[in-house]
Amino acid sequence: MDDQSQTEKLAKPILKKKAGTPGRSIDVFAVQCEKCLKWRQIGTQDEYEEIRSRIQEDPYVCEKKEGISCEDAGDLNYDSSRTWVIDKPGLPKTPRGFKRSLILRKDYSKMDAYYITPTGKKLKSRNEIAAFIDANQDYKYALLGDFNFTVPKVMEETVPNGIISDRTPKTSKGSN
Repeated sequence: MDDQSQTEKLAKPILKKKAGTPGRSIDVFAVQCEKCLKWRQIGTQDEYEEIRSRIQEDPYVCEKKEGISCEDAGDLNYDSSRTWVIDKPGLPKTPRGFKRSLILRKDYSKMDAYYITPTGKKLKSRNEIAAFIDANQDYKYALLGDFNFTVPKVMEETVPNGIISDRTPKTSKGSN
């Protein structure tokens, strides 16, 4: 991969997680400035999702964070002191009252996405979401298209030592 492709890949909103976090869930949200490529910590998941949903038409720049400019030091360094995952830009913001939950698998191979309803129920598929909304008309404002199970990509170079060796890809039967 050339340097430009690497920069373009990293110039997307990211989620990150400290290694060893119980449950392997996201503990810090960050986004990279399009101009200076510095990482800026985002205060809440809601704020992060708003940025992520609009980043293609409204790229993030440092000046969007109050009192910050590209001249200031970055909030975070992209390194292996924690496991980083990069989210797909343009995913819709989670509907009001629901929470999108991302959990890193024990082998660090990928994340799993779930939605927690306003009543606390954990939903694992679009069919479960549709059934929940049908059964709970108070939440009919939540459009099915606003629930997305696309998961962030785990950045292998930030996975703790000793984990990568357990992540050998499985081959399908009959392939060479």
